[in-house]
Amino acid sequence: MKNIDSHFTAQGYSLSSDKTLLDLDFIHGFLTQSTWAKGISRDRVKLSIENSLCMGLYQHGQQIGFARLVTDTATFAYLCDVFVDPSSQGRGLGR
Repeated sequence: MKNIDSHFTAQGYSLSSDKTLLDLDFIHGFLTQSTWAKGISRDRVKLSIENSLCMGLYQHGQQIGFARLVTDTATFAYLCDVFVDPSSQGRGLGR
């Protein structure tokens, strides 16, 4: 997959496509409890991240959200695995 790095910061939050910043344990922990990926293995989550364009949402350096885009980077994209930690919900961060 083509490397597309971006980083945005506003009002104490940052959004980044840098996969090295992603907290795999946090992402896997949320997804394994979700309705759409309940019980998914850590290895499968890791592989899905490696093969997708991903965005992490951070507050003071701690990951609080995630979104994954499955794309050919030319004509097609499917947005999935979008979530914000329940303790940070209700602030419009998932939009």
